[in-house]
Amino acid sequence: MVSSPHEAMHRIFRHDPHLFSRLSDVLGLPFPATIEAVVLSTDLTETRPVERRVDTLLRLDSKNDGSLLLAIEAQGKRDPAKPASWAYYTSYLWTKYGLPTALLVVCQDRATAEWAGRPVTSGPPHMPTLTVRPIVVGPHNMPVIKDPAKARTDLALATLAAITHAGDPDIGAILKALSTALRDVPENVADPIVEFTAQGLANSPAKELWRSLVAVDLSFYTSYLSEEIRDEGRAEGRDEGRDEGLAQGSAAAILIVLEQRGLDVPDDLRARVTACDDPELLRRWLVRAVTVSAAEDIFTTE
Repeated sequence: MVSSPHEAMHRIFRHDPHLFSRLSDVLGLPFPATIEAVVLSTDLTETRPVERRVDTLLRLDSKNDGSLLLAIEAQGKRDPAKPASWAYYTSYLWTKYGLPTALLVVCQDRATAEWAGRPVTSGPPHMPTLTVRPIVVGPHNMPVIKDPAKARTDLALATLAAITHAGDPDIGAILKALSTALRDVPENVADPIVEFTAQGLANSPAKELWRSLVAVDLSFYTSYLSEEIRDEGRAEGRDEGRDEGLAQGSAAAILIVLEQRGLDVPDDLRARVTACDDPELLRRWLVRAVTVSAAEDIFTTE
């Protein structure tokens, strides 16, 4: 039951909507003089279903510090409406579960990461009632993992790092380290890593490189991505669908790696690579393309 003091403490502001302006003087708040004050409905009940979904929600339990919720959002670009949605998510989850709630935002480019990491406050600057301050993961703070041994120690972290560095000039070396690391792990462990990486790279040039690395380095796997590449070769009516499809994919991957690394790719080199139909030779060139200082050096020992 609502008590009389409770009613009086807030209804006085309905009685005199301009009261807060005068109260701000008492409190020493630099609140601007109110021109008009309007009493609005106090009913905050949703009158129709509103679908609001956080991308991923985890409850993390700790032996000594209790439990907390972690809401995870993937953000591909700036969105002025997002901070308000994030504030809703965290306050709703705090209310529903009664647990402290943290927000993690994952980005693929530095500009979006910097934008997402800025604290956004609901309320006037001098009265910051609610501040949204996400933890941000992106290319600015994720490791660049180019050592297969290091990638193998934590495949999930290596995958997330590769996804966030999709536009990095070293993406070729990053993906090569990951595909090499996957050679020695069971297929049921490698499959989700292969698919998450492909999804995370979206339509970037790096995705084609990843497809080729999977098809060459993990050709003995039967993952969705490997089968997709092989099916493409068969669908185009190639007599040697798999080998020729892999050759074309590897040739494209070599050129992408060289270009992404900022190396000059002469027309004669491009023609030699695309004309090659030897998957094993192309594989050796692809491995070298990740580290050579000049594009022509991929042919060093041939």
